[in-house]
Amino acid sequence: MTASPTSAASTLAANVPAAATDPSTAAPPASAASGAAPVLSQRLRTETATQHERMHTLMAEGKPFADREAYARFVAAQYEFQRDVEHLFAAPELRAAVPDIDMRGRQSASQADLADLGAAVPTGPLATQHIGMPEALGWLYVSEGSTLGAAFLFKEAQSALGLTADFGARNLAAYPEGRARAWKQFVAALDATPPDVHDGAIAGANAAYDRFGALLRHHFDL
Repeated sequence: MTASPTSAASTLAANVPAAATDPSTAAPPASAASGAAPVLSQRLRTETATQHERMHTLMAEGKPFADREAYARFVAAQYEFQRDVEHLFAAPELRAAVPDIDMRGRQSASQADLADLGAAVPTGPLATQHIGMPEALGWLYVSEGSTLGAAFLFKEAQSALGLTADFGARNLAAYPEGRARAWKQFVAALDATPPDVHDGAIAGANAAYDRFGALLRHHFDL
C-alpha cells in the first residue's frame, strides 16, 4: 500500500531537515576533535550549513512525493544538476584529487528515471562550463552529500510512489559500494587537499547549492 499524497508530503516536511542530502550528519573528522586546523570536509560542513538548510526548505515546499508528476519535477532538477557535476569529471586535476570519480554521479540514473516517468529530459545550458579546480571539489561535495543523505528520499519514493532502484528511483539509490563507504572515501580525498584550495572549494559548494536551489524553484514554480 502506498502512502497518500498528504501523508507523504507531511512526512517529507517533518523529516527532510534531518535526513535528506545531509553530509553534515556524518561524524566529524578527527582534526575537529583534536583542535587542529579544520580539514576541508569540516569547513565545508560548517560553512555551507545555511545553504544546506535552505535546500531542505525548498524540498519541503516543492512536495516532490505528492504524486509521480511532482516527483518527476524533482528528477528533472536532479538531472540538470548531475549533468553540471559530471561535466567536471573530465578535468585532470579533479580526477587526480578524487581517483574513484568514475563511480560517482547520477546523470544517467536521472535520465533513465525520467524515461520511466514519461517526462522530458531538460535541455537547458550547463552551469559549469567555466568551472575548474578547486571549485569543482565543492560542486562534487554537494552532489556526494546528497547521495549520502538520499536514503530517506529513496524510502519515500518506494512507499509513497511505488518506485524502485530499477524503476523511477535510480537517482536516489545507493552506489554499489554502499552510501557510507563511498562517502568515507570521498571525505578522505577532500581532506587530503592542501589548505590553499579550501576557500575555492567552499566557494564552489556555495555556487552548487545556489544552482540546485534555482533548479528546484524553476521546476516546482516556487
